[in-house]
Formats: sequence, C-alpha cells, structure tokens
Amino acid sequence: MSEYFMLQLAALPFPNIDPVIVQIGPLAVHWYGVGYIVGILFAWWYAKRLVTNARLWPDGTVPMKPEDLDDFIVWAAIGVVLGGRTGYVLFYDLPRYIAHPLDILAVWQGGMSFHGGMLGVILAMTLFSWSRGIRTWSLFDVVAAGVPVGLGLVRMANFINSELWGRPTDVPWAVEFPNGGPFARHPSQIYEALLEGLVLFLVLRFLTHSRHKLKTPRFVGGAFIAGYGLSRIFVEFFREPDQQLGYLLGTGWLTMGMVLSLPMLLAGIWAMATAKPVTQPQPV
Repeated sequence: MSEYFMLQLAALPFPNIDPVIVQIGPLAVHWYGVGYIVGILFAWWYAKRLVTNARLWPDGTVPMKPEDLDDFIVWAAIGVVLGGRTGYVLFYDLPRYIAHPLDILAVWQGGMSFHGGMLGVILAMTLFSWSRGIRTWSLFDVVAAGVPVGLGLVRMANFINSELWGRPTDVPWAVEFPNGGPFARHPSQIYEALLEGLVLFLVLRFLTHSRHKLKTPRFVGGAFIAGYGLSRIFVEFFREPDQQLGYLLGTGWLTMGMVLSLPMLLAGIWAMATAKPVTQPQPV
C-alpha cells in the first residue's frame, strides 16, 4: 500500500486537454481523428516529394508519377480505416464485438490496430500497384517513409485521450492518468510517439536521402517494418496490456502487441537483407 502511495506522490499532473477540439451540435472533431487525417495527408505530400526528386532513384528513373499518389491516397485511407478497425476487433476484443456487433461502427470511441491498418494498406498498395504497373516495393518504400509522422501524432492523441497508458512506476516523469487508477504510470504513449514517430522518421530520412536506399527496392519499407516492430516490442515492456487480454500465457510480461510485432521485425529484417539495388531502368 505504501508503494502505491509513493507512486501517487511522484506523479506529474495530467494535462487536462479536451479530446474534442471543437463540437458543433452532434458533430465533434477529435484529436484522434485529426491525427489520422494529418498523418495520411503528410505521408501523401512527403511521398510526392520523394518521387519528384530524381536523384534519389536508380539512374534518375522515378518508378511512378506524382499523380499516381494523388489517386492512391483514397486507397490508403480506406485501407487504414478498414484494416485498423478490423484488426482491433479480431486481435484485441473479439468477444465484445460478437456480443455487440454495432459497436464495430463506433470508431469515434477509439479502437484501431496499427497491425491491422498496416495489413489493410499493404493490400491497397498491392492492388493499386498492379492496376498501374508500378513496382510494388517502390510504392511501399515511398509510402512507408512518411508514415511515422502519423504514428507519432496518433500516439499523442492517445495521450490526450488518457488511453493506452503505461504500467505503474516511480520514474520522475510518471503521470497519473484520470482513468488509470491512483497510480503514477509510464507515459508510454509518449515513448511510442518518440520512437515510432520522430526517431523512426529520422532513420528513414537518413536512409532515403543520405544512403539513397530508394535505389534498393524494399529496403526502406523493410526498415520501416523492422523499426516499428522493434520500437513496439520495446515499449510494450512499459505499457499496460489491454485489460480484456492481460499478459499472455501467464508470463507476466508477454503481450498481444509483442506477439503481433515480432513477425514484423523478422519480415523487415528479411526485406532489408534480401533487397538488391536496381542498376538499370526497369519496366514498370
């Protein structure tokens, strides 16, 4: 009991930011939704910048036109939303949604899985690239390069929403969340925002502009997948597991986030290890 009391004393005050930016009648604009929208728009803008910079590509041959990315943004948005929601329902809270199927449509209440969203976008990229005759891995590379910004914004929205908080701790920067019980907790959303957002974006920026890895299809995409998987596994050691799942297999440390992220880490390492530079213009 004294341990919990000390944790409470050590907590930083939670910044009371309204999760709703503005509300007009029944229409409410949430930080969470804005994070997704801004993230998608940034990834689109950034990808267009990459495909208009010929020096980043093998022999100066860009594998797609900016107009292709204008068309793809709709596919990406659909893939993120449908994949993210479907992934959350299947991976994290299936019994609840079987009992209350209409709740699946209540996306404004939160409940999106990055792993599901990524699978949705991968499917969208594959179908779109096939329909346009674009090298699929090159499309994946340019899209992945800008995605971390959106990840960081959504994690900050999770912090504002006081959700997905961390485990109890006595670190000086611990926070007492309004709905996290009377405990000082790791602000794990901020850890994720920094690692999956800022750090991963800078790493990919270094690969695209300093190491010219867009000339090696699937290396940048592989670095993104591996970087996210590694970051997520690391932060899961500080993040409270989902209440409806808890720790898996009675381990006291293994979480669903770790289980879903390990294949990503391995797939990303495989993609980078097997990527080969393109030395001559390839038909698209």
